Amino acid sequence: MTPRKIIIDTDPGQDDAVAILLALGSPDEIEVLGITAVAGNVPLALTEKNTRIVCELAGRPDIPVYAGCDRPLGRPLVTAEHVHGQTGLDGPSLPDPTMPLQAQHAVDYIIDTLRAHDAGTVTLCPLGPLTNIATALQRAPDIAEKVQQIVLMGGAYFEVGNITPAAEFNIYVDPQAADIVFQSGIDIVVMPLDVTHKALVTAARNDAFRNIGTPVGIAVAQMTEFFERFDKEKYGSAGAPLHDPCVTAYLIRPDLFTGRHVNVQIETTSELTLGMTVADWWHVTDRAPNATFIGDLDADGFFALLTERIARL
Repeated sequence: MTPRKIIIDTDPGQDDAVAILLALGSPDEIEVLGITAVAGNVPLALTEKNTRIVCELAGRPDIPVYAGCDRPLGRPLVTAEHVHGQTGLDGPSLPDPTMPLQAQHAVDYIIDTLRAHDAGTVTLCPLGPLTNIATALQRAPDIAEKVQQIVLMGGAYFEVGNITPAAEFNIYVDPQAADIVFQSGIDIVVMPLDVTHKALVTAARNDAFRNIGTPVGIAVAQMTEFFERFDKEKYGSAGAPLHDPCVTAYLIRPDLFTGRHVNVQIETTSELTLGMTVADWWHVTDRAPNATFIGDLDADGFFALLTERIARL
């Protein structure tokens, strides 16, 4: 099987870091062409730095990392230090990166890479706000037909919101960008809170990361321990949901996930429900389906895969 070529667009974030590590630990299935950083969980200066920290942790300083948009398309940046800590990667003590940040802007890299590859051979994997992806589509509409698929973490329907009563964080930060992406006509797979809240790091699953005994395994255990304190208090759950690794796990083992092809619209104007992903789960409108909205996963299979691949690094 030829590895699937992907660009990861990210705002690390502990769960973003684990998603990147899963991809880099799966070279038979995934070829990471490059990683683009966007402002989201923390400001851009930290997300691009954290991306390089994670690449070096994985022993992959050869992965090119690009800095992208430092603010949403039409509103002030909202960040999530209250969840991820002041650095975005609080938990483990990791050294500052020595690998370089690429000079090219992330949006230009996305456009150039898609234009340089055959249509249908590059998948975009956004793990944060969709600002970089939407900006690329606005600047170069021709790239839409080149994208094989967009597999993203964002949104919610039955699980409603985690940053407002109605909205999930990634979509809420830049709802205008999300609207552009969901109206692009590209094949989209969505990992909403409905599925990611079922990917809970329990004590036993966290122990499995630590028991790998490698610097990567221990760092992942420390990241998830820090990350979970917020979710345990907020939701009363047994641990933290690993949102973003659902994206990379889907590329490797889509059989672990189930969902429906439905219409998804983004609320961009309401003060009450700004950033809401309105998913027509029950097909009660005549709006054409535009995304596969994932609703469930095999959590044990997901964590078995994650532990095995983290152990390879």
